[in-house]
Amino acid sequence: MSNADFASLSNTAITFAGVVYFVALLAHLVEWSRLRAVVPAEAGAGDPVRSEGDLLVATGGPAEDNPKVAFWARLGVVLTAMAALIHLVGVVCRGLGADPVRVPWGNMYEFTITASLVVVVLYLALHRKLQLAWLGPVLVGFVWVVLLAAVRILYVPVAPLMPSLQSPWLVIHVFAAILATGAFTLAGLASIIYLIKESRVRKDKVRPGGYLDRVPSLPALDRVAYRVTAFAFPVWTFGVLIAGPIWAENAWGRYWGWDPKEVWSFITWVVFAAYLHARATRGWKGRHAAILCLVGLVTLWFNFVGINYVFGDTSQHSYALEVVATVSLAVTS
Repeated sequence: MSNADFASLSNTAITFAGVVYFVALLAHLVEWSRLRAVVPAEAGAGDPVRSEGDLLVATGGPAEDNPKVAFWARLGVVLTAMAALIHLVGVVCRGLGADPVRVPWGNMYEFTITASLVVVVLYLALHRKLQLAWLGPVLVGFVWVVLLAAVRILYVPVAPLMPSLQSPWLVIHVFAAILATGAFTLAGLASIIYLIKESRVRKDKVRPGGYLDRVPSLPALDRVAYRVTAFAFPVWTFGVLIAGPIWAENAWGRYWGWDPKEVWSFITWVVFAAYLHARATRGWKGRHAAILCLVGLVTLWFNFVGINYVFGDTSQHSYALEVVATVSLAVTS
């Protein structure tokens, strides 16, 4: 197959993955709509839980209610795994579609399709260990929307990397950033659900048998966000604040240049460092910790999306927004 064939296959695979994600979302929606008719014996805002190792999870899960609900739950996970596999094909073929062949994260479109894949892979990998079945409809819906935005808004044709990106540090720096971004996003989704449920619990508005009544207890949601953030933070530290400056020195002759993306990467690091520090030294848990985690997520995604649009003309990372070959010509001129 030629490079053009691989590029075309990548576009087709990403589109088809989006379709399968949408079908998986429908399966999860059917699962949870059926669960609404099945009220657990101890349902309500009191958060009935059982112990799963050192993690608390809600009772009344799909398998405990009835086989039909369990079928839709398993179908949603299987379809998500199938979509992730097709998604992986799309990402790999994107790199194979370039001439010369390269890693598939040279611009915003490629970063987005790869980071969203990482979110799904982490979800599937932790599905059993952290009992993440409750996250299925939220995560699959989020990934579907992100892929749709990537295809409709961020898509650019495959192009060669600009000279400063032709370095082994691209693999180290950007892959670490992608992995951390996927993990931080997963923690952020858990924090969002925590805040919604915590608010409804305080107002005593959790409907028995509803979605919020069946997600894990508040302490369990808090713990999921913390564990995933604790994994992502050192990855971000190494990839962005260590590997990034080393690569910048090789490419631009300086370790730090107060580039907008560099500054916001550091701000993101500070916020998540504060989150982990507050939990370790001040005992911050629950609502305050969830809010701080979301602040970190906002800075992370602003760093990825907002910087490129707001400071695109002044940032040396402006290649992330446009076709890299075009930006290379603009820089040299």
